[in-house]
Amino acid sequence: MSTANLPGEGMRNEHVKVTSRKKPGILERMSETAGGMVVGIGLFALSFYILFTNEGRALKTATSLDEGLSQVVPLHDIITVDPENEGRLVHLSGALRTSQPLYDPNYGISIHAVKLKRQVEMYQWVEYDDSREYEENGEVKTETKYTYNTEWKSEVINSRNFDKEIGHINPSAMAVESVTVVAPYVSVGPLYLSAGLVEKVDTFKQLSLVRLSPLDAFVTVYEDSFYHTHNPRRPEVGDVRVSFYYAGLSGDNSPLGPAQVVSIVARQRKDQLVPFKTKSGDVLEILYQGALSAQEVFEKEHESNQMKTWALRAGGWLMMFLGISLMTRILHTIVDWLPIVRDLVSLGLRIFAVSVATSLSLLTIAAGWLFYRPLWAVLLAGLAAVPIILTRARVPPKKHQ
Repeated sequence: MSTANLPGEGMRNEHVKVTSRKKPGILERMSETAGGMVVGIGLFALSFYILFTNEGRALKTATSLDEGLSQVVPLHDIITVDPENEGRLVHLSGALRTSQPLYDPNYGISIHAVKLKRQVEMYQWVEYDDSREYEENGEVKTETKYTYNTEWKSEVINSRNFDKEIGHINPSAMAVESVTVVAPYVSVGPLYLSAGLVEKVDTFKQLSLVRLSPLDAFVTVYEDSFYHTHNPRRPEVGDVRVSFYYAGLSGDNSPLGPAQVVSIVARQRKDQLVPFKTKSGDVLEILYQGALSAQEVFEKEHESNQMKTWALRAGGWLMMFLGISLMTRILHTIVDWLPIVRDLVSLGLRIFAVSVATSLSLLTIAAGWLFYRPLWAVLLAGLAAVPIILTRARVPPKKHQ
């Protein structure tokens, strides 16, 4: 079965494969569960490390940001480097400048920007699989539906790993490679940006190729991409298309628009902006798009720190929950042959995992706060007992004879 392979669609075909295996006995299932317990123990231990160190990192970062805001020196309309700011933490806003345009000789692309990215995609076969298990005649059978579709992909897909390679063979390499070129010297006013600040200029926009003509007769421009095919509407497996993206526009009077304005907080070292190490131990090397005041820059950093902290808290709790679930799964395996008991045990184990993971996570977070905020740590430790108290309160009291 196949359909017309338009740029957004591709050829599709599929087949179904059924495999069977003997239904595992209780000993085999116990052995598999034991392997899961080892993984669970590892996740359980790792969750403590993530939760505890995350609190120290978050408090350390917040303290460093407060320290930086109290010391930062705003620079306004700088034309020359002021030696009085040598070694100090400074804040400035201004347009990006580069010493020379970035150039791709293969396609005749030239642009004044901090970065120029050439993204290459190849039209290839992609394999998808969807499996389901069922029992039949005392065996466990797995029915897998394999679907093959042709799509544009930026990485080479090895068709040798396909279940059915015949008719779905991909080339082993691309004719053109993806690459990102970075300007060697980037400045704002008279101050040059460090490599770390240049790395933060990462908001890419696609370069329009409407007015450009390909240098090669076998290359066609279509929808802002160079297609290495005569008919981009009917690509074949192995065809390549190339798109260009830029970040940090820096040219004056550029047809793409004005130079990008950024706001930076870093240490001034002669005519360079380099990392600033705070007394708390963190390093401040900040760059944001747009003209922002020093206060706004540090507020954004505090918001970013809070988002990262909560994300790691959630990740640590989830890791602990999965660890406890894997460690207690052996109980579910033991009663697996009794459907009613199995469902009750499964529900009880989930409630147990949620309660213990929540309590231990709160206790671990409290331990991380103990050194920095003792009062909050005590209150949080008290809150950690709530899930266990609520769980015990739901258990009916034993009837006395």
